[in-house]
Amino acid sequence: MSSEDAALEALAALGDPVRRGLYRHVTGTPGEVGRDAAAEAVGVSRSLAAFHLDKLVEAGLLEVYFRRLTGRSGPGSGRPSKLYRRAEGERTVSVPPRSYDTVSRLLAEVVEQAGLDGELQAAARAAGKAEGGTCDGEGDPVEVLRSRGYEPFWDGGTLRLNNCPFHALADQFPALVCGMNLAGIEGLLAGLPGGRDWNAAMDPLPHGCCVALEAAEGKGLAPEATPGGAPEAMPEAKPEV
Repeated sequence: MSSEDAALEALAALGDPVRRGLYRHVTGTPGEVGRDAAAEAVGVSRSLAAFHLDKLVEAGLLEVYFRRLTGRSGPGSGRPSKLYRRAEGERTVSVPPRSYDTVSRLLAEVVEQAGLDGELQAAARAAGKAEGGTCDGEGDPVEVLRSRGYEPFWDGGTLRLNNCPFHALADQFPALVCGMNLAGIEGLLAGLPGGRDWNAAMDPLPHGCCVALEAAEGKGLAPEATPGGAPEAMPEAKPEV
């Protein structure tokens, strides 16, 4: 099977609306998600959620982890729970075929070898500021970042980004791409009417974006923000088979 056919089959697995909702919930939640939490999030039974989650694993879109959620070990601690999280790798399809990733890698390599990091960051900051200026209303940074695929979530008073939109390039050119990303977000905040009381800094997640944000006290904090992350990020405590 060609890589294009494999990508098409994986993406076809998201055609079912329940499956699509489960995928979005799992990938939008930091850490791993259990069957009970996923089922509750999309409003289906646990058995139906389990069926569709395992189909997403078969398609290579999710990965399975097993971990005891009781905090105990040894006899009587119960079976490890089956948990899900976003699979590594990407699935992209272009009709007709295009190779933008090849061009982006070549351009990044040239910029890095030429030592043009500063120029790239200046361009990213200017582009971010211009983009922020086009947003209507208050331009809430949380929603703007969400619309751009960063998957923001609250970790206490820090807004973390669960997804890196430049993941493949950041893996190959971490200093170059992460510096560009930070500059772009700084520019975006400067351009947003609702972003001027925010600060962005490098604070990478193990599986996520290298940038984290903080708002000035009383500015931009979601009512549900609590220490340790958003409530939906916490796996359920009931052991699963």
